[in-house]
This record gives sequence, C-alpha cells and structure tokens, in this order.
Amino acid sequence: MPAGTPALLFEVEYLLMPELPEVETVVRGLRRHLPGRRIVELRLGKTDFIDDPVAIGERVPGSLIRAVRRHGKFLVLELERGGEARVEELLVVHLGMTGQLIVVAADAEIAPHTHAFFTLDDRRELRFRDPRRFGRMLVAAPAESEKILGPLGADPLEVSEAEFRRLISSRRARIKALLLDQHVFRGMGNIYTDESLWKAKIHPARLGANLKLEEIARLQKAMREILEEAIRLGGSSISDYVGADGQPGEFQIRHRAYDREGKKCFRCGTKIRRMIVAGRSSYFCPRCQVAPRGRRPRAVG
Repeated sequence: MPAGTPALLFEVEYLLMPELPEVETVVRGLRRHLPGRRIVELRLGKTDFIDDPVAIGERVPGSLIRAVRRHGKFLVLELERGGEARVEELLVVHLGMTGQLIVVAADAEIAPHTHAFFTLDDRRELRFRDPRRFGRMLVAAPAESEKILGPLGADPLEVSEAEFRRLISSRRARIKALLLDQHVFRGMGNIYTDESLWKAKIHPARLGANLKLEEIARLQKAMREILEEAIRLGGSSISDYVGADGQPGEFQIRHRAYDREGKKCFRCGTKIRRMIVAGRSSYFCPRCQVAPRGRRPRAVG
C-alpha cells in the first residue's frame, strides 16, 4: 500500500472481523505485558500491510511503550522515545480478518504467516501474524491520529443515555445500518449488532427515527450487556481470532441470532431467518423481532 494513504484504515475496518469485544480482549491482554517495556529491535517479513515500513523501522525501535488502548476496532500503542527531547508516537494496528498480536518468549516457535517481530527488553517478543494480510499497521504522531483513524463515532461502552438516544432518534436509517456505521458507533460489527437487536427484540430493518424511547433504552442496555459479556468470555473466535495470549474466545457458543439461520430462537422456538439489510446478512427472529410495516427487505433462503 503506498505511503500517504492512511485513510484506507478507516475505509476497510468496519467490514472486517474482529469487532469491539475481540479488540478489547487483545488490548487487555497486551496491557498485562507491554506498558513499561522497551522495544529494542524490530524485524519485518512481508510488509504490504504496513503503511510505511521505513517509518516504522526508523521510529519504533528504542521506543518505550507507555500505554495500550482501543479506539473502535483499532489497537493503539502509545510510544515514547528520546531523552530530554522526548518524542511521542502512536503505533496503530488493525487486525483485519485474520490478524493476531501475541506476546511470546523470543525463542518460541514461529507460526506461519508471522510478519512482524517486536523484540522487548525482557527477552520476549510481540508478534503480528496475519495469514490473509488484511490487517494494517502504521506509525504516526499523536496529532495525526484523527486523520488516520477517521471521524469515528461514540464508543458503545462509554456513550451516555442522552447521546445514545440522540444518535438513534435523529436518523432515518435502518437500525442495523445505523449500528454498523462507524461514524455513529465505533467498534460495532455484524455479530454484536445482530445479537444486540435480538436481545432488545428490535427488527434490523426498523428505522432509528421510528423507535420508541423505551425501545432505544432497551437497545442500549442490550448492547452494553452483550459487549460486556463477550469481553468477559474473550470475544467470539471466528476465523483465526485469538487473544494476546494465544487463547481463543468463547462467546461464539452464546450467539443467539448471528449465523443461526434455520435454528430455533432461544426465546420462542421460531426458526431464525436471514435477510439482507444495508448490504449485510442480518439474522433475526421473525416472531420476537416484529418487522416494520410497509416494504420489507427481501429474506434470504
């Protein structure tokens, strides 16, 4: 990918796994290992997923890792290098569909498709593995963060009730599309949108502006509960996702709607259906989640 095109990070990120709970799980795992550690060496394999490999090679080695945080579906490592003339940097990573960031001993066996090795000052390595190389990585100054990450919306775990209500009720978009819009809520994806709508008993084709206040409140409560439970269980291991310690998540066994087409609803026994809403497969219970009046999106299968 040519240098100077960091906007691609924002353009592709909302389409791909993992979602907020998976990224948060990785971040929490990395926080146990990385803050206070110094990156003493960087080795790169294939670099087509890196925005500017030369910049990373020059600016990351020697840096102290000050913090690890999540911004939507992005992992952000806050770095610091230099002495009195201190320089701050951000190492921004998107895992794409199959990306993994794990901390292992420096002499640990190297898994196939491992493309970046950050050697730490305690003889361990932070390794980035990505079989399909849909992930992204770049280094930038803090002042460039908004340009890189894009104008992302509110965090679903942090947004206030009043702001959540405003964001939903002011838009005449289908609620499924609205929750997936990273300009509105950063970090939501197909899995947890379907799970939240099922839990709140809201059809994915309903318009945000047409939801009643009690439905909006119920949706926010459902989203928080779903996301928090998914984080507690380490996320959903679909594709190659694992946490920072290499362990898969467990929330996929708790899915109540996503990818359950033809299976019985856990509430009422009606078969889960799939339809296309806003260009995305949407799984819902036709009995629990009553469809809006008028034209309905065509069901699939």
